[in-house]
Amino acid sequence: MSFVKNVLETGVCLHPLVFNQTQYTGTGLFNPSIFNDNGILLTNVRHCQYTIYHADKNRFEHPYGPLVYLNPENDHTLTTRNYLGTFDAGAGNFNVGSAVDTSTLDKPPLWTFVGLEDVRIVKWEGKLYICGVRRDTTTNGQGRMELSEIIKNSDGRYIEVTRYRIPAPGQNISYCEKNWMPIVDQPYHFVKWSNPTEIVRVEIEKGVTETVFLGTPTPLQWDLRGGSQVITIGDCRVACVHATFLYKSEAGRKNARYRHCFIVWDKDWNIVRITNLFSFLDFEIEFCCGMTIMDDRLYLTFGIQDNAAFILSMSIDTLVDILKDG
Repeated sequence: MSFVKNVLETGVCLHPLVFNQTQYTGTGLFNPSIFNDNGILLTNVRHCQYTIYHADKNRFEHPYGPLVYLNPENDHTLTTRNYLGTFDAGAGNFNVGSAVDTSTLDKPPLWTFVGLEDVRIVKWEGKLYICGVRRDTTTNGQGRMELSEIIKNSDGRYIEVTRYRIPAPGQNISYCEKNWMPIVDQPYHFVKWSNPTEIVRVEIEKGVTETVFLGTPTPLQWDLRGGSQVITIGDCRVACVHATFLYKSEAGRKNARYRHCFIVWDKDWNIVRITNLFSFLDFEIEFCCGMTIMDDRLYLTFGIQDNAAFILSMSIDTLVDILKDG
């Protein structure tokens, strides 16, 4: 069931996030994030220099499989750039100046996945951060969450000024950590895993990550992973998270389906509600990594097949109904 189609009659608005392709290479804009910064909807859109070909609905599969990265002939990396700007809710426009300038802290990549992927925007203790996974610092593509502080300079461009690579809790030996969800009202805390809920605290100056809460698992037939930031609504905390279903295509090749749901915790981080799984637009590959509230409306961001970015806005009353009935 298409979530968007199902809720459009309740006053939901769907906004595509696009801007002048002369500012980038014309390939996909996707997996956006959003954050209410004192009445300004800061919005980040991820861009990669590749295009995904996906045999959606398992039709017209490529000889190399149902999901294939199409790269320029002279660049076989999967390189990410992040474009940070503002979303004008009234006009439905994304206003962006340029890509976030990371040149001061960048080093030659050691792996083919380059850049900060699937960032979430958060502001803690007066500092603005984008936080995502980076996999280009080792020769085997080990992934770790990184927290990048950014500032806006005099000509309106966003500049990365500090970068913290966050270790995994414990012995820090896992291969890939990704999709940790920043808890907006708890500085330097993340929901590392959704079910069972694991919350970690990061001490960036000491380079230490500590698990501070580990909840009881809720019985489900699928794993709930990360997604948006974790926001507070009333006495509860809410996030939009994803589940990944891996399966084989008719030709026996690896394929995947992403679905989402809302998860609600009480003030003590007990899971009190998990909604039914849904798709946004009934595509196989969809991903949410942003959610915020402004003027009694919820803004939820998602990407489609690494090729399209959207903001979905709805009234808080609509969200409350979904959390009760969905």
